[in-house]
Amino acid sequence: MATIPLSWSGSVPSSFSPLPQHRRSFTAKPPHFSGQIHRFAVSCNQTNEGQNQEYDPKDVENSRGKLDRRNVLFGMGGLYSAVNLVPSTSPAIATPISSPDFTKCTKGTNLNTNQPLDVNCCPPVSTSIINYKLPPVDKMRVRPAAQLAGEEYYAKFEKAISLMKALPADDPRNFMQQANVHCAYCNLTYEQKGDPDVKLQIHNCWHFYPWHRWYLYFYERILGKLIDDPTFGMPFWNWDHPDGMPMPERYARAASPLYNARRNPTHLSPAVLDLAYAPNSSTAQDKIIPNNLTIVYGEMVRNVKKLDDFYGDKYVTGTAPNPGPGSVERGSHTAAHVWVGEATSTGEDMGNFYSTGRDTLFFAHHANIDRLWSIWRNLRGSQPKDYTEADWLEADYLFYDENADLVRVNVKDTLENEKMGYVYQDRDLPWLKKRPTARVKKSAVAKTSKAPEAAGNFFPVKLDKVVKVLVPRPKKSRNKKDKEKEEELLVIEGIEVDTSKFVKFDVFVNDEDDKPDELDKAEYAGSFSQVPHKNSTTVKTKIRLGLTELLEDLDAEDDEKVLVSLVPKARGEDISIGGIKIIYA
Repeated sequence: MATIPLSWSGSVPSSFSPLPQHRRSFTAKPPHFSGQIHRFAVSCNQTNEGQNQEYDPKDVENSRGKLDRRNVLFGMGGLYSAVNLVPSTSPAIATPISSPDFTKCTKGTNLNTNQPLDVNCCPPVSTSIINYKLPPVDKMRVRPAAQLAGEEYYAKFEKAISLMKALPADDPRNFMQQANVHCAYCNLTYEQKGDPDVKLQIHNCWHFYPWHRWYLYFYERILGKLIDDPTFGMPFWNWDHPDGMPMPERYARAASPLYNARRNPTHLSPAVLDLAYAPNSSTAQDKIIPNNLTIVYGEMVRNVKKLDDFYGDKYVTGTAPNPGPGSVERGSHTAAHVWVGEATSTGEDMGNFYSTGRDTLFFAHHANIDRLWSIWRNLRGSQPKDYTEADWLEADYLFYDENADLVRVNVKDTLENEKMGYVYQDRDLPWLKKRPTARVKKSAVAKTSKAPEAAGNFFPVKLDKVVKVLVPRPKKSRNKKDKEKEEELLVIEGIEVDTSKFVKFDVFVNDEDDKPDELDKAEYAGSFSQVPHKNSTTVKTKIRLGLTELLEDLDAEDDEKVLVSLVPKARGEDISIGGIKIIYA
């Protein structure tokens, strides 16, 4: 049984000092709950966490005089090229993404029209950067399921948020400054170091999980310091469990500091989050929960045999934004963002990258995504859990910590949440037993269909209506050893979209009943969707969907072709598809 310590002082604790003079040189420029705890079979040394971070003078550098250690790592990335081939969107010789130069943050531009935007989410600029070292862990911070945390816990949490909102506007720990962290990193306001012609974007690629883990880590530590409790853990929105699918009730109380007026009023509790959500498409109420569980199963089990399919595509210096999102990011992650935000074309606050951090529910939502990352790694067993490439492990980002110090962090320190000092309250995983069954086994639909072949002259095609295409399978009747050696994947590439718009389409294989709101079936292969940006640009991206298990469930492993249906759910007229094929990874 685990409980959360509940004591705090009624004002900012004496240990939370105002910004020291040397840190005020910023420019204006830019209820108790009980239950088991998710430990994910990860060990860590139990020592002392409550102390201030220590660092050597050599770890402090002038922000204008950085030694580019990417030059040292330049040759290291090549060591892994035989195992992890660089996609065509990446430079032939890659270096990891490096933390941005805050002095070059911009208000942003609509890259489709080259018109400037009046969205200033640039952070304060500090004169020094500390290379962050994870402090030793004395006692784990426990993150509770939001629907199970009681009155005393929420009183404490609300106190911390109130104090964060009361900090001076130029304090980087202030609520709006923290919201702007996401806006700046995710809204194309920074240029890439090493390639200033390319914008930095940590979404829709392999940086999605580690960057957001660091973001939540420092947010949580700031809240803990405000209430003088280094063991404070933020709640997670447990939307992968039926009793956690409604929006947590406490967030909807107008008098609470957790409240945000820019939410869709029809989606407040007791409405159940629809992970298949699209604004102009409705799902029958009795279908939402089974659909949700099927979606999470697909994102966490069926479609993620390979690292790229869970994490997203490789993104290094010189890679254009949005090379390809992972399974959770393009699915349930996006659905929850858009479902919560206002029912407008831009979806503020939660439904747009630039404003989403202004909603406290964002952090509960992403805490659950972070939790799912830890669960997925644990489910892998002896299979690879992480990339071994320096291009991923040595990538770094900048954040302000609980002491208002600007710190540099890297991906390799995020891989085990326990080493970062926190765990999750344990919850059942009903989706894990939700492997869908086929509506029709041994379907002849691919043999009898008059749909066109997935040939080059058929593409590109707009999704202004349902598109069906026959896709040949280069290999069939594969045995168990073949399947263990190679995963069969459906690749949908050249997905061209405007990032300022919410778009979505679902993918079905050999589907005979043509009921697009019913996803609780083996014929459902997955989906693509995106959270809109304020800074828009047109991108081409791709997704990969696992077929090995799906074809087993459909009893279609001997088929020479499969019938793929692309069903537009939101702004199909703004989606263009460049090609569809089957590969073996």
